[in-house]
Amino acid sequence: MFWLYFSLFLVACGAAATTGAMFDPGKWYDDLEKPSWNPPKWLFPVAWTVLYICMSVAGARVAGLPGASLPLIFWAIQIAFNTLWTPVFFGLKRMKAGLIIIAFLWLGVFGAMVTHWQVDWIAGALFMPYLVWVSVAAALNWSVWRLNPEASAD
Repeated sequence: MFWLYFSLFLVACGAAATTGAMFDPGKWYDDLEKPSWNPPKWLFPVAWTVLYICMSVAGARVAGLPGASLPLIFWAIQIAFNTLWTPVFFGLKRMKAGLIIIAFLWLGVFGAMVTHWQVDWIAGALFMPYLVWVSVAAALNWSVWRLNPEASAD
């Protein structure tokens, strides 16, 4: 049953990941001023691949277990905000709105980590790298917005 659940969660992650292909950062983002600690471009697809696999394993580990309802609600919340951020930030070029969305994403990931941990500590631990990544992404979103206020459609 694990592999069925894992596959379903991975499909949901794949749907979220398609926004990255549909709303490529492109020249607009390349031309923005970024902080010195901006991660290299190659890191983003590598990090997201690892994170989506971890999220899928975490969801599959708790699905079907007693007490899984709240963790799976948080799983759904975080993937919804994950899916929403890219089209808002890169597609609409609304950096301030992206910052609001990423704040809700951070809360969703934190909630998923805590509630998954309560059912299966390994599942909760699998959300820890994601929380770190979203924290860095939120700081990057804020920094890029502050460095380029004229480039945001907000």
